[in-house]
Amino acid sequence: MGIIRAVMAGHRHSLLACLACTVWLAGCSALPAPNGATPSPPPTPTATPQPIVALVNGEGILQADYEAELARFEAAQAALGIDLATLEGYQGRVLQALIERRLLAQGAAAEGVSVREEAVLAETQNLALDLGSTDALEGWMAENNYTLESLIRGLREEMLAAEMVARLAEAVPADAEQVHARHILMPSREEAEVLRDEVLVGGDFAELAEAFSLDLSTRPAGGDLGWFPQGYLTTPEVEQMAFSLEPGEIGEVVESRLGFHIVQTIEREVRPLLPDALERLQEGAVESWLAERRQASVIEILIAS
Repeated sequence: MGIIRAVMAGHRHSLLACLACTVWLAGCSALPAPNGATPSPPPTPTATPQPIVALVNGEGILQADYEAELARFEAAQAALGIDLATLEGYQGRVLQALIERRLLAQGAAAEGVSVREEAVLAETQNLALDLGSTDALEGWMAENNYTLESLIRGLREEMLAAEMVARLAEAVPADAEQVHARHILMPSREEAEVLRDEVLVGGDFAELAEAFSLDLSTRPAGGDLGWFPQGYLTTPEVEQMAFSLEPGEIGEVVESRLGFHIVQTIEREVRPLLPDALERLQEGAVESWLAERRQASVIEILIAS
């Protein structure tokens, strides 16, 4: 979810701030020639194809943009004291993040979204004032491996991607079917089966959870997991079992990466999502959209990562 969080968080602010120097550079190019001389027209540039590292539905990701993003990632890890040698395959993850951003931007464009120059410039004017000078803007760009062209290119794509993320998040309903369930986590199937049999003959579920469950986060509350929708729990096996049960029913012992669970569904109804549950489902909606988009897209990786 790295690219999604970057799009939804403050990275766009930094890009917008730097783009303000576009106005300043444009002003410099309009200065008159010295001594009233007539300036010569600039030579016509010859287009040279720039190396690319990937093609996403026919659109190239420039090698320069990838290398700059890689440098920014490495600098951020170094600032956190993280040894890059411990991050196996991070180059591939950086490239995948750029591919996901491109897919999101393409999705927004397919829905008719465009980036208005006026809106970008309006934001940059305010942000340029915050930074204080064009020199500060140029310094920030140099420190963060941006050229003016790559900054504008990255900003436009970020803005399109952010709009696509917002649309996907807004499509998630605020209400959803949820269950109120509880569980007991045991280290082995045999121990879980013994405890489940005790519950079935009248043992108090909450008391047994408080006494024996290995889940320290729910143990004090008698194993109570609270209300949750589908796609919320980090143990999908427990979630699937809870949604397969009727209120009051106790399921068969189910295994997860944590151990063996005895699950009981207490209540079930459609109700408003709590903020953290809504955020989790929104993130899931974006992840699902990206997974489907990757399947339906033609993506070519042109470098070893």
